[in-house]
Parts: sequence; C-alpha cells; structure tokens
Amino acid sequence: MDFSESYRCSLLPAYSPDGRFIAAAVEYRLVVREVESLKVVQIYSCLDKIHRIEWSANGKYVLCGLYSRGIVQVWSVEDPEWACKIDEGPAGIKHCRWSPDGLSVVLVADFSVRMTIWSLVDRKCTYLPGPKHASKGIAFSPRADQLAVLERKDCKDWLALYSTSSGWELQARLQLPTLDAADLSWSPDSSKLAVWDSMLTYAVHVLGADGEALGSYSAYGDGLGVRSVGWSPGGDLLAVGSYDQVVRVLNGVTWQPLLECHHGSPVDEPAQVAVYQEVEEPRGVLAPLQLQQQQSPAAKRDTRARYLVCPLPVEVTNITPPTNKPNPKLGVGSIAWSPNSSLLATVNENMPHAVWIWDVLSASLAAVLVHIGSVRSMAWSPAGDYLAVGTGNCRVYVWTAEGASIVHIPLAGFSASQLAWAPDGSSFALMDQEAFCCAYVTS
Repeated sequence: MDFSESYRCSLLPAYSPDGRFIAAAVEYRLVVREVESLKVVQIYSCLDKIHRIEWSANGKYVLCGLYSRGIVQVWSVEDPEWACKIDEGPAGIKHCRWSPDGLSVVLVADFSVRMTIWSLVDRKCTYLPGPKHASKGIAFSPRADQLAVLERKDCKDWLALYSTSSGWELQARLQLPTLDAADLSWSPDSSKLAVWDSMLTYAVHVLGADGEALGSYSAYGDGLGVRSVGWSPGGDLLAVGSYDQVVRVLNGVTWQPLLECHHGSPVDEPAQVAVYQEVEEPRGVLAPLQLQQQQSPAAKRDTRARYLVCPLPVEVTNITPPTNKPNPKLGVGSIAWSPNSSLLATVNENMPHAVWIWDVLSASLAAVLVHIGSVRSMAWSPAGDYLAVGTGNCRVYVWTAEGASIVHIPLAGFSASQLAWAPDGSSFALMDQEAFCCAYVTS
C-alpha cells in the first residue's frame, strides 16, 4: 500500500463519482485535485467557512454549504468561470444536498421550517413543507424517481412521497404507525422503504414504493430499541442493530430474523473464528500489556504494531457507559455490508475497540479485530472484500478473507480518524484533524 503526502483540509474529502478527482475544503477554500497525482486542478474561494461539500451525480459540479451565512455556493469543474450562489436569507440553511440528476439543490431551512428545491437549469424555486429532521428522514430512491420525507404534524409521523420527474408532485402522504420516527432508508432496488422508530420504541416498518405496508418487526417491547439499520446491496436482507448489542438480519419476505449476531465476551465459537489482537512492539521487542497501557502517545509513535492471532476463548473489553450523561454510547452503532452481501461488519459501542465480521451465508462469526484504540471509522472497498478500519492513530487496519494486516502511515504526526473509499476501490482517503492523505491499494 502506497501513501501520498498530506494536504490541509477541514472536512473529510469527497471523491468525484467517476473517481478522477477529489475535493477538499480548507476553511473557506475548495481545492479540487486529480486522484492519481493529487495535482491541483482548481481552487475556488467561498464567502465563508465551508461546512459541507458534495459532488453532483454527473461529476460536473461541487456543492459547498456555508451554513453560518445561510448560503450555498456551487462550482463547475469543467468551467472555472461558472459559479452559482443560493441565498436563503433569514430562513437560513441547516442542511443541503444534490438531487439525483445533479441539476437541482435541495435545502432544509433552520428549524426545518421548509424544504426548498432550487433548479440550476431554469432558476425555478419549489417549496415543500418542512421535514421532521434536517439531514435524516430525507432520502432519494436509488432509481432517482422518488423523494421520501418524514414529516411531523399533530403529534403524529407522516411519510410524504414526491415524484422527481414531474415537478416535485406529491404522490402520497400517509400516516405512519411509529411513535417518533427516527429515520428512513430505501432498498437498493427502490422497491421498498424501511422506517424505524426512536430509541424508546423497538419498531421497524417496511413500506412499498407506493407507501403500502409490507411488514414490520419488533424484537422486544421493553428497553431501548433500534440503534442502526442497513440494507444489503442486493436489497433482500435488512440488518437491524439494537441497543441490546445484537444485530438481527431480517428476511426480505417475512421480515423475521434469519440470523442473530450476538456481540458477547468471551469469544469462544465457532471453532474456526479468527480473533486478531493488536499488539505493539517497541524497539523490536514485544511489549507486555502493562507497558502498552503506560506508554504516552508520543512514545507509541516510535513503536510498531501487528496482529496476533489469539487462541479461543478471547476476552473482549466491555465498557459500561456512564449513567449520569445523556446519549450513552452503547449498542450496535455501525453496520457495513460487503459489496456482494456475503459479509457484515459491525461495531458494538459497548466494546468500542473491536470490529466484528459475520459470514451471512454460513450464519456464523468469521473474524474479530481487537484494537488498542476505539474504532472511529470502517468501510468496505467498492471493488471487493477489503475492509479498512481507522482508530485515530498512525495506522490503518485492513482485513480480507485471507487475513488481516496493520499498515503504518509513513507521515509524521498523522492520525487517521476518518476514511472514504474511491468509487473504483483503487484508493481511499484518510483524514486527520486538519489534513488528509490518500492510500493507494497495490496488488
């Protein structure tokens, strides 16, 4: 694996849809680079600090959200003389995104008082009723023909479906059986829509593209409910992570669990599961665990690390969250499907140092990666079964079906906390607090 030099940024860089360019925000500047050489292609100056960047689906434009000013600026990669500024005035901007065709910008005003669709073609402005949430609860179907929006009216949840091809015409508005809907997600084939309740109620409801109820699931009635939800790339399975530290993989026909993934300690089954424990080796000598814990961050940068395959059973540290603080970190907070839907990677926030990899086809645990630091990010390569993991230190962790490895980032003072894959899977971007670099996958 080869690494580039580091470059300044204030947000996680974004790859263009074709993978040719990568855009990075540096305070008020937008810098577009070529991915292979990281040569600067364009530099744009915005009116204020950039809070969000997003490429249009056609890869021609880059959107910059300047939330502190209530402004969105759009830049053209092909024509540096072309620019667009959208000013929402007193309404402000809480969130912005592209429409699927890359020809309209969708804005949510402060306090979600309204949603605005700005067309870049004819400069037409369309107002829609205020959504329930600013960034969540709003989703375009993968087929790009529908927009689903959660709404709250008269203390009840509603789902509004709009057509993107007929002037944002309202197709249906129906009341949901949820008590307090948290979010929604389209299936990859655009035929189904999953809506789930807040943490206080365990309920997942599946609707058709026309709003027809297809099924629902609830694992239990008492206790905190759904933590995370993810469709398999094939759209026939739905993974539901819960606060009880279990992921339930639901059948796409009956909406009942096919597989229950329990994050328990010690890990003692199945017999063929591989547990990789990160250990550090200062100055070429394997350090005992007590020494690892006593080392300062500066000293740890002088050490090397590797995975040690541990014999079963293996204890995984379980951290009890404080009871006197709001929003405790517990339950399965991260779910990531492999591109072929055969593997599922999860992070249980009660055990923040571990990544669990499940083989869905054999309905068993395939591997566990246990790290010294807490897992900050993980993502599958779009091109294959490569899983990259970041824990906020000077290393990146890679797992494949053949094994796991630790790659040291050869940049002084760089600590990778966030990562994003290129669309073709040939590289991924790693972000520190104020810089990023690119890691190139070599065969």
